[in-house]
Amino acid sequence: MLRTIFRIAGIYWIYEKWLSHTVLSKPLPTHVALILDGNRRWARNRGWPPWTGHAAGADKVKEVLEWLLDLGIKTVTLYVLSTENLRRPAEEVNEIFRLIKEKADSLRRDPKIYKSRVKVKVIGRKELLPRDVAEALEKLEEATSLHDKHFLNLAVAYGGRREILDAVKQVAAEVKQGNISVEEIDEKTFAKYLYTNGVPNPEPDLIIRTSGESRISNFLLWQSAYSEFVFQDVNLPDFRYIDLLRAFRVYQNRERRFGL
Repeated sequence: MLRTIFRIAGIYWIYEKWLSHTVLSKPLPTHVALILDGNRRWARNRGWPPWTGHAAGADKVKEVLEWLLDLGIKTVTLYVLSTENLRRPAEEVNEIFRLIKEKADSLRRDPKIYKSRVKVKVIGRKELLPRDVAEALEKLEEATSLHDKHFLNLAVAYGGRREILDAVKQVAAEVKQGNISVEEIDEKTFAKYLYTNGVPNPEPDLIIRTSGESRISNFLLWQSAYSEFVFQDVNLPDFRYIDLLRAFRVYQNRERRFGL
């Protein structure tokens, strides 16, 4: 039995090394976004309450960020909490809030954030969050505001439709006040009013969704127009480095034509 286990582990190690060499020999995406999904399913499969899955998922995210940083990915966007998620049972939502605050404080104290000069930006409606959670995120943003080598965007209390509506309202107000004319409104102008304004390369090259679900769930509707999507049948807490490499390999094997 042990011999079989060691044999399988050896084959897995060889495959991961081969895959890593294959992936790293080709250009990697500059901006990777992740739809973090499957925490509740992971917990349910074990007969545990949903917040245990969220805690396991939060720990996995820290690991995934380290992988992406080590690989030199310049920009990362995480779909942490949607506006729709806020309608879940209060006990679950409160636990998610606690985890966000805890991880924001931990990230602010992480030496790697400063050594790698990672700038953190929160995209979403922070006014929908409890004050202590919003303050923890704001402190993280402030602490990293001068960093300029890597960029981490946290989509918290985020909804793609709401982002576009908010931008439309701001543009309409600018037109009404005479600051811009209708003729001046183009894609570049409109993008300045999105939550991602100021983010270098705000349009993800690759969007990965865990859990096996094949939908975008109101995530970066404007920015993802020409993103490549990879849907992986693995719940977030079980996401492995080899799964990340596989997603990169799928991305590298696609031809990005941008509608041409």
